[in-house]
Amino acid sequence: MKPIFRFPKARHLISAVAIALSLQPLAQAAETTPTEVHLDYAYYSPVSLVLKHFGFLEKALPQTKVGWVLSQGSNRSLEYLNSGGVDFASSASLAAVLSRANGSPIKSVYVYSRAEWTALVVRKDSPYKTVADLKGKKIAATKGTDPYLFTLRSLQQAGLSKDDVELVHLQHPDGRTALEKGDVDAWAGLDPHMAASQVQAGSRLLYRNTNFNSYGVVSVTDSYAKEHPKTIETALNAYEQAREWAVKNPEELAKLLATESGLPLEVAKLQLSRTDLSSPQLTAKDVIASKAAAPILVSEELVRKGVNVDQVIDQLIDTKETVARQ
Repeated sequence: MKPIFRFPKARHLISAVAIALSLQPLAQAAETTPTEVHLDYAYYSPVSLVLKHFGFLEKALPQTKVGWVLSQGSNRSLEYLNSGGVDFASSASLAAVLSRANGSPIKSVYVYSRAEWTALVVRKDSPYKTVADLKGKKIAATKGTDPYLFTLRSLQQAGLSKDDVELVHLQHPDGRTALEKGDVDAWAGLDPHMAASQVQAGSRLLYRNTNFNSYGVVSVTDSYAKEHPKTIETALNAYEQAREWAVKNPEELAKLLATESGLPLEVAKLQLSRTDLSSPQLTAKDVIASKAAAPILVSEELVRKGVNVDQVIDQLIDTKETVARQ
């Protein structure tokens, strides 16, 4: 098994304060601390589990009620954010791009992980060897999430489109169940469900591509960024506490993930073996990586007609401070 974490060659960590400062000038009228702050937590975001478990934000905001909502996928996370159910949402970066491109005024402010968290998965006895073999077959995928976009990019690379397969829109846990029961031929997996299927059902990763895996981001709405820059600063400092604890305590992190998700420790370790928590800052490279996926969003008509996706990405990802400080 690969090492649980990849560490940078040198420690070039940007403070969460600097990230928050890049969002909005703080030279505005004094901010009123909100009476409540709501965040999501997700099994695909180990840092969020640490943040919730240790109550770092509750300690930093003792006069504020902190609420937590479980997100089963990026689509749910962003639905909660756009409906006001949460103030901080954990999603794949491309899912955030898709959300903003379709009219949701959000901004990504933090990277909670860079992971190979999705791949195309088949049963252990599947006859399929390549993505091209899936032509005319059923693929389970959660629309609006990174695994869904991974599937579209993988099909395109194999000379196929979504019209060449039958996409079955299921939430990630249900996609796993459908695959293992034989109701679909392949599944756009997401950890920890993907790792669990590998360990517990012997499922096989048919196609992997780290370049098609987007990174995980925490996003807020534009209005929240304008109204609560200090609260964002405090929240990102808390995320940093959680991330640093996770990097320093890999064995304890694996146990926490296993406990929270209800999955065996072996599954948690497999998920973490392909998770990188070393680079929390948004950079120009992240902008480039997101823009590389823009053509598929347009060609598959996933964004509104006439939308300039590159411009959307520039609005979504603010790197002024992070790039300057590297």
